[in-house]
Amino acid sequence: MKGIADTGFIVAFANRLDSHHGWALEVAKGIREPLLTCEAVLAEAIFHLASANYVLSLVRDEMLRPAFDLSRNLEPLQDLAARYQDQKPDLADLCLIRMSELHPRHVVITVDAADFRIYRRNKREVIPTLSPPSA
Repeated sequence: MKGIADTGFIVAFANRLDSHHGWALEVAKGIREPLLTCEAVLAEAIFHLASANYVLSLVRDEMLRPAFDLSRNLEPLQDLAARYQDQKPDLADLCLIRMSELHPRHVVITVDAADFRIYRRNKREVIPTLSPPSA
């Protein structure tokens, strides 16, 4: 599976008390190559898990791979921020939308599917997601 990891997936995978932990473990079993992500997602995951060491170990162990250059994508990010200003997207969501544009064969793995039902890549395309059945 080619995927782009959102914060909620990383947190659910790491936290046994998370309501989506079992789902995240099942998804992780199907990973054959590192999931792409961005530094904004990693920072959010570190904050929620209160462990930089754990999140960085996921990068070291090649479960995750930071694959986004904010400085090279500033203009598209600003366009997305303006388009979705009523939704108040955070930087991580903007980066994931842009990453979905750059990597169209990758699904966004998220526990927050509601946001990604609203967001569109390339202005009109639905962003493919993988989320828990109840999401």
